[in-house]
Amino acid sequence: MDFQQALVPDGLLPEPRSAVASLELLWLGEGSSAETSCCAGVRMSLRIFEIDRTLEACQGQIWDRVNGYRYWLGELDKNEGGLENFAEGYKIFGFTREKGGYTYREWLPMAKQAFLIGAFNDWQNSTPLKSEGFGRWAVHLPDKADGSPGIPHATQVKVRVEAGDGSWHDRVPAWIKLAWQDHKTMLFNGVFWEPPDEERYVFVNPRPSRPENLKIYEAHVGMGSVEPKVATYVEFAETVLPRIKRMGYNAVQLMAIAEHAHYGCFGYHVTSFFAPASRQGTPEELKYLIDTAHGLGIQVLMDLVHAHASSNTLDGIAQMDGTDHCYTHGGPKGHHSEWDSKIFNYLKYEVLRFLLSNVKWWLEEYQFDGFRFDGITSMLYQSHGIGKGYTGGYHEYFGPDADIDSPLAEYVTTACEFSSFET
Repeated sequence: MDFQQALVPDGLLPEPRSAVASLELLWLGEGSSAETSCCAGVRMSLRIFEIDRTLEACQGQIWDRVNGYRYWLGELDKNEGGLENFAEGYKIFGFTREKGGYTYREWLPMAKQAFLIGAFNDWQNSTPLKSEGFGRWAVHLPDKADGSPGIPHATQVKVRVEAGDGSWHDRVPAWIKLAWQDHKTMLFNGVFWEPPDEERYVFVNPRPSRPENLKIYEAHVGMGSVEPKVATYVEFAETVLPRIKRMGYNAVQLMAIAEHAHYGCFGYHVTSFFAPASRQGTPEELKYLIDTAHGLGIQVLMDLVHAHASSNTLDGIAQMDGTDHCYTHGGPKGHHSEWDSKIFNYLKYEVLRFLLSNVKWWLEEYQFDGFRFDGITSMLYQSHGIGKGYTGGYHEYFGPDADIDSPLAEYVTTACEFSSFET
């Protein structure tokens, strides 16, 4: 495999670079692509100056953002074969089908050693990962003689990491597709989820066309029952969706879809970004819910949380490699004081791959139709909006508080390219 990160060995975006593009400027409509969107962005920015002359005072920063976005797309075209390829990290990381077996790959830039552990090897250090360079570690698990996977479907797993300081840590794989809670320890374990073909859900209904006017019903699947319990994807599909249809809604926005160890956080402290919340059912059952909604002509939006991550280390991605600066900023910069959560370091190449791939994963694997991006204010401003009362003045949005050193708006803009809906 030709790992293009060799072009940026420090793991950060290449220099020099301009400041980031602006979400407020760029709406990439249906049919847009990475190839054409930068030109569309320039036209849009010029049009904005014509519409609102008061923006001229901010045009330096606005142009920096637009040029930064164009630069970012150019880097992806040059180094990764384009945005689409870059956002398919799930075909590289986690468990992927390769060469007569499954390969497990993880990004652990500061690790000294790593082992895949689980029920398949009695949780022992008998399955070592090998370094592939640039922070990537991998192990190949060949199929058995009868052709079945070397690791059984629904096997619980973790990755055991020796950090640079010699300490050892058990972590849930960052790209895991499912996680289950151990009711003895109350911690979550990753689950190798690769059901046989006859057990995989196959979508039968096409995505509905985008309505001229959206009527969105916001819902939490687990709370979608009159009974004192956590409701399931199947129950929601069969009891709540028909009511939503009867009331005249044409879209449903689902909260708390990505796995979160603390149920009381309403899904806003995500621990496993590629795994659907398992308290509500299996991945196949979530697909059934979405397919059922499409059959009713209802589009399905996901409340996507990329502004921060859970601070959990034992069953989240915080301190994945034993340091406090793997996916997130280190030190106080990596801590959100109001939410007690970790803040992503969007300057890191592999962090952007992780997040953009997460967007595409939910669209491609689960057929979601779009997203509500949570916590945008926290992402775009160095203050995270804490203690701020925005009045609408442009100086607040394009002033020194704007996080111009981080490709936040580039990330949000490119994320929107995969989706049919604005945030």
